[in-house]
Amino acid sequence: MVKALEQAVAALSRLPEAEQERIAGELLSHLEKVTSLRADIEAGLRSLDAGEGRELDIDAVIARARSRNGQW
Repeated sequence: MVKALEQAVAALSRLPEAEQERIAGELLSHLEKVTSLRADIEAGLRSLDAGEGRELDIDAVIARARSRNGQW
């Protein structure tokens, strides 16, 4: 295990059990998101490698994001 992770686990073990559970749940959730993002990136790269990419209209992407997020 990486030294920083070992130190974090040691520090975590000194906290109350409820706090340990909460932090562990947050860490697992974060790891699931990272794993999913990596899979999406790999799928996108395979798609690009297969020549399935298309030109991106960045203004349209920004407009959709702002619309979805209620900005501007």
